[in-house]
Amino acid sequence: MRADRLVATLLVLQARGRVSAAELAKELETSVSTARRDLEALSTAGIPVYPQPGRGGGWQLLGGARTDLSGLTSDEARALFLLVGPAAALDPGAKSALRKLVRALPETFRADAEAAAEAIMVDLAGWGAAPRDRPQYVNQLESAVVSRRRVCLTYTGWDKDPVDRLVDPWGLVRKGEVWYLLGATDGAERTYRVERITDLEITDQPAQRPPRGGLEAAWARVLDDVRGLRARASATVTVDAEVLPWLRSTFGPESIQQDTVIEGRARVVITAPTAEIIARGLVGWAERIDVHGPASVRAEIARLGSMAVDRNTPGGPAEG
Repeated sequence: MRADRLVATLLVLQARGRVSAAELAKELETSVSTARRDLEALSTAGIPVYPQPGRGGGWQLLGGARTDLSGLTSDEARALFLLVGPAAALDPGAKSALRKLVRALPETFRADAEAAAEAIMVDLAGWGAAPRDRPQYVNQLESAVVSRRRVCLTYTGWDKDPVDRLVDPWGLVRKGEVWYLLGATDGAERTYRVERITDLEITDQPAQRPPRGGLEAAWARVLDDVRGLRARASATVTVDAEVLPWLRSTFGPESIQQDTVIEGRARVVITAPTAEIIARGLVGWAERIDVHGPASVRAEIARLGSMAVDRNTPGGPAEG
């Protein structure tokens, strides 16, 4: 796991003062190119790690060999934990390394470092949507979470007018390619999709933070709510097995269950917020599916099919 390597790289630099990429690769049992990328990542993140040119050069942690992290500034410590924290959340070994790293920090830096390490969660399973660019306000929100400052943001829901909100930012979650801000507004837990934030300002007001582990618990509640919304309607369908990947892409992998294949066909349960959404996702495969129920989905598919025939037969409205 990259987070574990980055922490190990920093500790090697502290112990030796200066190493070459080849020496680091041998020490950590990685390739030279991987070692070089890790050193560059630390440097890019703002950690005082610099290449030394010339014969006998290599990479050096500014200030020489150290046995602790007391040489890091507060900003440098936060940069390190923002860099390795999200990946460490996925690896128990990296989590352990981060805990040791926190204990090596001066007392005055520990709170910021811990907040930075917990500022972002990574949930690798996407909703099934297309890749998106990193939203523009992620870096500012990271800073607000770490510095524990409230943010004033303008938010536009998918079916609502823009509204202004004063938010206690608890942390960020990346779900696949989508970023979410978890926090509290007027004391109530709220979730904001970062790409829908159209303006943001970090205030001087101190923000209330959840207890330790509160971000993970809040995200678990969000997932439960979303699953409930996405599963309000369901349909039982038998479909040709080769169509299953397309259905997973259309509805999301979590919305396709019980896909046991027998003689080239699979009987599955599809869930979605409404029967109409299920019908619209299935109607294009009409000749390769059998919808066993409920009647509402079957009726909606029949309605959509009838409309398609009426509008697209020769001489119909589409030719007008």
